[in-house]
Amino acid sequence: MLDVTYKAVDDLPGGKLVDIHEDRGRLRIRLAADQPFAAVIRELNIQVERLLDSGTWYQWWNGEIISCATPDRPLRIRYVFRDWVTDAVVIGEDRGLVTIYIDPSLDVDRFAAAVTEAIRGALDGGQWFQLYAGEIIGHSPDSMSQV
Repeated sequence: MLDVTYKAVDDLPGGKLVDIHEDRGRLRIRLAADQPFAAVIRELNIQVERLLDSGTWYQWWNGEIISCATPDRPLRIRYVFRDWVTDAVVIGEDRGLVTIYIDPSLDVDRFAAAVTEAIRGALDGGQWFQLYAGEIIGHSPDSMSQV
């Protein structure tokens, strides 16, 4: 089962804005609550791109497996501010691209709560999986298999 959690924290070391920890079926994304929101989102885009470039996360899209190595549309997640989003985040998903639209009036704490809830809803669609130590992990408890 996949679990992705964002958390606003005040204790990231060395002036870091974002800390991502990946484990079997889990992503823990800690965000610097005491830093400017726009700076945190800029760094989040950089760190999530690095995570996806590691080749451990995949999207199942209309019978096709999309990865960071898909030639015509490598897997990407983008966090962008949009004025039309109010007090929340909205997720748009397409082949190889997930865009997380953010209300610019949020702060890091409210963003972390809103995006965690939205991501959990998106994972319920069953289109994401992780390759971790030779094991394929999807969103349902019975989706694990060895490769």
